[in-house]
Amino acid sequence: MDKKIPLTNAEKQKRYRDKKESLGKKEVRGYLTEEAQACLNEIRDLTDWDDSTILSNAIRLTYAAQKCGQVKQLNAWLVKNNK
Repeated sequence: MDKKIPLTNAEKQKRYRDKKESLGKKEVRGYLTEEAQACLNEIRDLTDWDDSTILSNAIRLTYAAQKCGQVKQLNAWLVKNNK
C-alpha cells in the first residue's frame, strides 16, 4: 500500500496561488500607511468586505476617477482630509 506524502505549506500555498491565477486573478501586495489602515478598517466595518474586494473596488474606483478626469480632485480631497 502506497502512503501519500503530505504537502508542505509551501506546496499548498503554490497550489492555491496557481488555482487563483488559473481563474484569472492576480495577487497584488503592498504596505499601507497608518491613514490607509484606518480607512481599511472603517471600510471593513461598514461593508463587511474582505481585503480582496476592498482592493479590487479601490482600483476600479481609481480607474473610473481617472477616466472621468477626476483623479486630481480625488487626490486633493484625500490630502485636504488627511486620508
